[in-house]
Amino acid sequence: MSVIPSLAAGLAQLQALNNYIDQGSANATFVFYDDAKPASTAVTANDSAKLVTLTLPKPSLLSVNADGISFDLTDAGMIIKTGTAIWARLFNGDGVVVADFLVGTDIIPSTADLALGSTLKLDSITFRPST
Repeated sequence: MSVIPSLAAGLAQLQALNNYIDQGSANATFVFYDDAKPASTAVTANDSAKLVTLTLPKPSLLSVNADGISFDLTDAGMIIKTGTAIWARLFNGDGVVVADFLVGTDIIPSTADLALGSTLKLDSITFRPST
């Protein structure tokens, strides 16, 4: 059985998720990788596939909207190797995995083709509840 909450309940869930994302002494991060997305967040990411780490400010929540929550933009992260971003992992401020995202479907950076020494940042991040 699948439970789909109301929009109001979904927004409350996303605000709670944001609190979890900001938890910890460090800032939350998005890390982009050039290998296959793991089957679950329990699978450790391959560090040699890491392309770039983007840091969210703390607090990361920018606004609660009628249909979702928006996060503040990330810093500009330095790309540490050339490659095509396939997926990204969000870590909270404690370094705990929050979620995985497929590039081009779940998360859309300005480009997926990343070049060593360039920078990447996310200018707009919005999570919407399933309704």
